[in-house]
Amino acid sequence: MEVIIQPTYAQLVAVSAEIIRDALLKKPHLVLGLATGSTPIGLYEALVRMHKTEGLDFSSVTTFNLDEYVGIRPNHPYSYHTFMKTHFFNAINIPTENCHIPQSTAEAHEEFCENYEEAIVNAGGIDIQVLGIGTDGHIGFNEPSSSLGSRTRIKTLTQSTLEANAPHFGGTVDAVPKMAITMGVGTIMEAKRCLLMASGESKAEAIAHAVEGPITAEVPASALQMHPHTVVIIDEAAASNLKRADYYKQAYANKQKLLSHRE
Repeated sequence: MEVIIQPTYAQLVAVSAEIIRDALLKKPHLVLGLATGSTPIGLYEALVRMHKTEGLDFSSVTTFNLDEYVGIRPNHPYSYHTFMKTHFFNAINIPTENCHIPQSTAEAHEEFCENYEEAIVNAGGIDIQVLGIGTDGHIGFNEPSSSLGSRTRIKTLTQSTLEANAPHFGGTVDAVPKMAITMGVGTIMEAKRCLLMASGESKAEAIAHAVEGPITAEVPASALQMHPHTVVIIDEAAASNLKRADYYKQAYANKQKLLSHRE
């Protein structure tokens, strides 16, 4: 696990966008796993700017989103279908048929989940999986106690998740859907590379547990310690509880020196 600590949110976004841009330039048929929430918005804005100013081409990219609420329409203003169109898809040249987002209904969900997993495999697997992290250490909607080998399925959301998402539903917890369909931890772990982004003091405890704590289902993100190619990109506030923060900074600085010498 590589931990990259940047002074600000804007700088962690810049590093994250460069990783995806470089991967896309090397592999035009890149398969991206995408996340929603406030943290990735800056990443999508940066990639849109690269598309418009540098001509970064998404025409051959395939995407798979982590999750979606159960029981709301795709065109609901707070659905993740709407989120992705608003913040990313409508501003780049990606074909609609290349964008995969879990369904928002529980009907025939077991068959859908199996098909979603199969579609990822048929696409060649996810090259880079973008992730955020909840204050309780969840990734996707894999709440604490989720199996670390879990696959795409429906999960009941915890009270803390409902409260965290209430501002998006008019500030009312009762308005937040109680269930979501999500990629499993096991599905996420099969991505070739994972890119976990976090910003702010509210994520500091979760990041510390995920990066330096024991590997446990109580902190689903801790499973990423076992992934061979995980990059955690965080700002100083999110890094404030890390015991080895100085070491991570030195390791990243040394890596940049090596890269500059090669150039």
